[in-house]
Order: sequence, then structure tokens, then C-alpha cells
Amino acid sequence: MCDQQDLYAKESSDYSESEVLPDSFPSAPAEPLPEFLLEPEDAFIVKNRPVQLRCRASPATQIYFKCNGEWVNQNDHVTRESLDQVTGLVVREVDISVSRTQVEELFGLEDYWCQCVAWSSAGTTKSNRAYVRIAYLRKNFEQEPLGREARLEQEVLLQCRPPDGMPAAEVDWLKNEDVIDPSQDSNFLITIDHDLIIKQARLSDTANYTCVARNVVARRRSSTATLIVYVSGGWSSWTEWSECNARCGRGWQRRTRSCTNPAPLNGGIFCEGPPVQRVTCTTLCPVDGGWTEWAKWSACGTECTHWRSRECQAPPPINGGKHCSGSMMESKNCTEGLCARNKKVSVEHASHPLSPGMGVAVYTGLVVALLLTVVMALGVGVLAYRRRCRHLHGDIADSSSALTAAFHPGNYKPPRQDNPLHPSAPPDLTATAGAFRSPLFSLPQGINDSPHKIPMTTSPLLDALPSLKIKVYNSSTLSSLELPPDMGVGDGEILSLKSVGTMGREREFHSHTLSREPGLSTSATLGHLGGRLTISNTGVSLLVPPGTIPQGKFYEMYLIINKWDKTTLPSEGSQTVLSPVVSCGPSGMLLNRPVVLTLPHCAQLDTPTPDWTLTLKTQTHQGAWEEVLTVGEETLSSPCYLQLEEECCHVLMEQLGTYGLVGQSCPPRPACKRLQLALFAPRAPCLSLDYSLRIYCIHDTPHALKEVLDLERSLGGVLLEDPKLLLFKDSYHNLRLSIHDIPHNHWRSKLLAKYQEIPFYHIWSGSQRPLHCAFSLERASLAVSQLACKICVRQVEGEGQIFQLRTDIQETLPPHSPLPSGSTCLPSSQVGPYAFRLPNSIRQKICASLDAPSARGCDWRLLAHSLGFDRYLNYFATKPSPTGVLLDLWEACHQGDADLVSLATALEEMGKSEVLVVMTTDGDC
Repeated sequence: MCDQQDLYAKESSDYSESEVLPDSFPSAPAEPLPEFLLEPEDAFIVKNRPVQLRCRASPATQIYFKCNGEWVNQNDHVTRESLDQVTGLVVREVDISVSRTQVEELFGLEDYWCQCVAWSSAGTTKSNRAYVRIAYLRKNFEQEPLGREARLEQEVLLQCRPPDGMPAAEVDWLKNEDVIDPSQDSNFLITIDHDLIIKQARLSDTANYTCVARNVVARRRSSTATLIVYVSGGWSSWTEWSECNARCGRGWQRRTRSCTNPAPLNGGIFCEGPPVQRVTCTTLCPVDGGWTEWAKWSACGTECTHWRSRECQAPPPINGGKHCSGSMMESKNCTEGLCARNKKVSVEHASHPLSPGMGVAVYTGLVVALLLTVVMALGVGVLAYRRRCRHLHGDIADSSSALTAAFHPGNYKPPRQDNPLHPSAPPDLTATAGAFRSPLFSLPQGINDSPHKIPMTTSPLLDALPSLKIKVYNSSTLSSLELPPDMGVGDGEILSLKSVGTMGREREFHSHTLSREPGLSTSATLGHLGGRLTISNTGVSLLVPPGTIPQGKFYEMYLIINKWDKTTLPSEGSQTVLSPVVSCGPSGMLLNRPVVLTLPHCAQLDTPTPDWTLTLKTQTHQGAWEEVLTVGEETLSSPCYLQLEEECCHVLMEQLGTYGLVGQSCPPRPACKRLQLALFAPRAPCLSLDYSLRIYCIHDTPHALKEVLDLERSLGGVLLEDPKLLLFKDSYHNLRLSIHDIPHNHWRSKLLAKYQEIPFYHIWSGSQRPLHCAFSLERASLAVSQLACKICVRQVEGEGQIFQLRTDIQETLPPHSPLPSGSTCLPSSQVGPYAFRLPNSIRQKICASLDAPSARGCDWRLLAHSLGFDRYLNYFATKPSPTGVLLDLWEACHQGDADLVSLATALEEMGKSEVLVVMTTDGDC
């Protein structure tokens, strides 16, 4: 025993000395420090089975275990020694056994641990600590899953908290005793807290679910939770109405539907409402026809017969009644057979040539007919001559008198002067123009004038008067257009908005679909000089370049945003509406060059790869939607060109009508729409215990925000803060809204569920807007005035936004109506040269310089590349002046910031110095 203590003392002394650095190191030690080839590892004692700890080091003269700071008895070590064949160093391996009793004898917070210490002539080395713990697994689960019922496609959460154990238990979920593998079925998700989430419940997910916990000691099963996925019934479409059950008189007809779309399953709710509908009907009774009295006999004819007739009109057959039976006419001999032989003789004579008496009678009749024809022709010629002379020599009063039907409400005849076409005191015809309602045509000035006339109803009568003003009415302002003083009556033709289209069907279509509501429409009378129509704060505009309208003609043009509830939308299937539906017109008018329609859109386009398939659609007069073009798939037959920007698009087109931009995801990546989330609250102080907050989910376009602001203004609501942007992904996941951090001692939410959801399709289709959710709150007493809470809005498995709300509900909230992004301060209509940033003289010189093809490519094609308009050059190549169309598109793209610097920079890069000189001298850079 003393020898053993001496050995421990010697070893302890050596060990302590090894930890103290010597004053100097030997230059060449005999052998290196020990290096562990195998270190002891953590272990668990299962039941009463001891664990083995092992370590191996080289070179090592001795290896001992130290457990919890104390040396293990040498007799408890099992040592093996060998020689490394490569290095020639001694390799020593040591094992010890740790029992459950040794671990349980340790009292305290620390775990039982052991480590190896190896010696060599150079010093000592310690291994890592290995912890030995007693493994166990409790029997009772902290939380077991509970059975429940869920509707089809609902998200289901089954919770499980395994029993306490060492090591911590791993959890598996069983579905009808089969292990659930989320990697094989993506509809399942197991969270880090061991909960099972079924993303969209299917009928096949109706099963028994069990939570299984396991570790090295045991395996525990929770109680089984039964999930029943039910389907609530839905009505099928109504059948067609049956025929009226009464063949004559009052009866009824019915139609049916069945609760099979879908049929209720697993206890789902049966459809509410009647499966049968009945309505009364009346079937008109058939009336058989009856003969009238016979008419009088006719005079006795050359055939010795006379006739009489009757009609089936007493009564006439209606509603399927039988027609009269019998003959309509009756004849008989009127001489009682006395002239039967004469009739025979006349028949015989008919086969021979005409007798001299009959020939004279025939020729006399022909001569009389010819004379009548000549007299009628002379009468027509005289009338035509008089009308022609009246057109050539009559003044405005005489001409108007020829159209008496159009001037019944009033009559004005100016005093006749030497020059009847230029009276010295021109009348104010605009005062009475509104009273004229009959169609009025502009009068031709000469023989060569075009016979084509455009009807106008409320436009003032044009005359050769100096500085005549044409009134232009729109939704917000009253403007006027100056006509040149030398313009004659027949030089200009005006098409009024109220007479859009000459076909009755087209007028009827527009009268039902186009609503001229304030803030959603504008109009102006434009001529050859062109102009621009802009609907304020909506991002919608129409650019009519100079020369679009033929010389001498004027059209009352309009631009209207169709309200979503008054028009059918262009989307179908998986398509989504990305822009407002806009009508511009009048449709059918002749355009000499393309106009540019600007539409805002909400497609997210800043991704590296294209996620959208974008399509421009137009609405026919019958209300159906047709594709105009798909971006990226243009051909020479495409009637339009679409320039796409991040927040708007510009459409070059030559046919006015109703247009809208739609899109759908381009596989394999889902596309994203930009949405705006706007939070509204009552503006007036709250005088009751109830308080409501409304959150709108709208398209990220200026028009959509303007529509909601107008709606809330009428409801007495106010915008609390600037709308927040949300990227809504085409992933079939709903939009979830929830309210948090409500001070429960003063406020209570009246919402029964934890959150509200807006279905994915309602948002993606864009057919139900403005979409919103309301949070109804109730305060504890009228003395509570402060409200602080947090509202979270996010797409399930997508992006989200948070509103931090702090408000005093007893104060009158100030209006917070930000100007929508992309809106401009341009007036609603600009007529003539003032509508364009680029002067006409500079435009003509740029076109003259770039329209002609250049061998070096320094022509309009390089300008299109510099301006970013080169996606489909063939469209511009088919135009008489490609440069002019490019400049029109540039005007539309830069209507808010239209300085000439960007255009001058592009021309400078092309080396067009002669054009730059013109721009600096004639233009305003």
C-alpha cells in the first residue's frame, strides 16, 4: 500500500512539474509529447449496463483515467501496449468501466465526467472530457395530440410534446401506423417543436395520427388523435326552366339544383337554401283563324267571269291556332254561259298575228309611256340643278333654312352684307347650339368637296368667322380650342362624343358601359395639331401626336377608366388583371399615325429572369375580350407595340377602343403582383364602445389607391399612414390578417378566430375589389381613449407587413391622403403644341436626319437602341417615319420629367452633332 502511495506521489509530482515551464528547453528532446489517437466519448448508461471508456496515445509510457478530478485505481485500468510500425513509437491503449453505482454516487449539479492523462519523457497530455449520464425516458407526454374535424383544404395543426428524457427524445408521427415522411409528401410539415402541420387538408388525410417518442432507453406512444376532413355541400348550377305546365292560361314552371358541387362528406354541412324554385307562368291560348265575309263580286271580265275574295282575319290565327280551311277566292261565270263560244273564238285568234286594230292600240301605249319617262327625267334634272345652285350661292341663313328640321327651336338670319360669307357682326351661335337636337351636317363649299359627312349633335355650327371658339367640356375644367380665322364651314368636321359611332349597335354598347364619372374620365376636342388627355392622379393618359387626325377635321376625344363593377374583366383561367380597364375613343375614327396609351400596372418586374407572360387585350362591341398581342411574341401582323416599364406600360396603337393588361406566371417560377395595404380608421371621435379598423388590399397603381380614398371619404374614414407595399406571389396561398398586442385590460377584440383570410383567387383574379378586412374592437369604458396595437398582414408562406398603431380615438384624425405614386400635376387635357416637350421644328429635323437608312447603322435603329425601344424594331420599320413614332413614344414615357437632356444624350452618343446644334439653338435643353 505504501508502494502504491509512493507511486501516486511520484506521478503527481511528475504531473505538477510538467505543468511548470522550465527555464530552458532541451534542443533535441528524446521523444515528443504524447498525442491521443483515440479520446473517450460521451456515453449513456442504459438500465444497469456499465459503459466502457477507452483512450489511445503515442508515444506514451503511462496512461491513467481521472474521473471527477480523482485518479482511477490502477487495478481498474486494462492496458494494452504495441509498437507503431511506421514511426517506431510506443502506442498505449487503456480501458475502464463505469457503472451506474459510480455515477449515482455523485451528488451535485455537475455531470459525471472522465478524461485520460498520458505521460512521455517530454511531458504529459490531457484528453477531452467524456460525460457519462444515466439514460431515461418518462412515460407521460407533456402534451398529446387531440382529435378534431377540419374542412377540406383547411390548414390543420396537431400538437405533441414528448416526455422528458435523457438523451432528448426524437419524435415520429404515424398516420394509420405508417411513418409520415415530409420529404415524400410536401403537404405535411413537422416543426422544430414536434408539431404536425397539414397545409391543406385532403379527404385522404382522414386518419388516426399518433405521436411516437424514442431514445436509447425506450419508445413511447401517445394517445391516438382522429382527424376527420369534412366537405360542406355546395349547390350545382340551376337547371334550365321547365316548360310551363299549362298549355293554355296560368301555370307554373320549375328549375332544380342538387347539393353535389361538392356533395357533403364526413359530416359536412348540407347546402342551405331550396333545391327547387317555382315561378308562375302564363301560356297564351291558341286561337283558330276565322274567315271574314265575302267581298263583293268583281266586274265581269273578258273571260266572262267575276271574282270575290275573303281573308282569314276574323279572328286571325295566333299562338299556334289553326289556319282557316277552304279557299280565299271564288269565281263564277257572270253571263250564265252565254259567252262560252266567244271565249273559244278569242283563244283561237290569239294564236294568229295581231289584227290591225290591236297593233295600233299597243303602239299608242308605248308612246305614252316614253313621254312620261322623259317628263320625269326633266323634273329630276331641274331639282338637282336648283339644289346645286343653292349650295354654290346661298349664304349661311339660306343654307340652314334647307335643314329646317334641325332649326325648329330657334331661327337666326344675320343682316346681309356685300360679302355674305363674312358678316361684320357674327352671331354667338354657341348660345343656341345646345338647343339643336336633330342630326346636323357640315355643309360642302364646292363641287369637289367630299360627300362624306360626320353627324354632330351638340357641337356649335361652324362658320367662316374669325377666332371662333369650340367649347370643350370634361370632368374637371372648361377649356376652348382656337380655330384658325381662315377656316371655312366645309374645312372642318367635328365628331361629338354623344354620337360615337354611326351604327346604332355601337352607340348602344358605349351608352351602357362608359360612365363619365368625375375623376375617372376626361375629354377634349383635338385636331391636326394633336394633344394629350390625362386623368389626374391615376397614371392613365393618351398622347395624340401631331398629324394623327387628318387636316381640317376635329374630333371630341375621350379617355375613361371603367369602374370594376360596371365592366367584365379581361382575365380568364390563371390570368390576373394588372392594369385598370381603359376606354379611349371615339372608336372607329381614322388615324394617320399611332397614338400612345399609358396604363399603370402592378406586375413585379425587377427579377433577373422573366416571371410574367403579359398580354394586352381589347374588348369588342359585343363585350367579349380578344388578345391583341403577347409581349415578346410580336409579329408583323401585330397591330400594336407595347413598351414595358417597371410601373407602367405604353401602347402604340392605331385603333381606339377598350384595353387592359393581363398576365400569368411564366413557368417554372411563380410571378408576383405588387399590392398596397392601406389602413383606415374613423375620422370623427368615437362616441360608442365599438371601434373598427379597416385594411384594404389593392393593386399598387395610383388609380386603385384613388378609388379607395374616395370610397373611405364617403364612409367617413381616414388613412392612418402611408400604404405599405406587399409582394403577392402566385402560390395559391391566402392572405392572412391578424391583430396583436391589444391592451386586454382596456380593449377586447370581437373577432372569434385568431386571424382573417382573404382567399388567394379573390386577390389574384382582381375581379373583387376593393378587398378589405375589418377588425372590430370594444373598449372597456368610454373613458378609454388610447389604442395601441399591432396588425400583421402576410401571405401564408410568403411576405408580410406590420402596422404599428398608436392613436387617440377621441380626437378628429387629420386627413392623410398621399398623392399616389406616378401621378403628375399635368392638366387633364392639353391641346396643340403645348402638349409636347419637343418642338415641331426640332422633331422634323431629327426625323429628316435619322429616317433614311445608314450603312453604318447610325439611323433610327440606333436611336431606338439608345432609348431602350428596340425590343421589336419591325413595328417601327413598317411606319412611314420610324423616327417620328420613336419620338412619340419618348414623349409618352417622359411626360412627367420630359426634359431634352436624355434625348440629347442619345443623339450625342450617335454622333449626330448637326442635330445637337439645332436643339441647342431652337430648343430649350
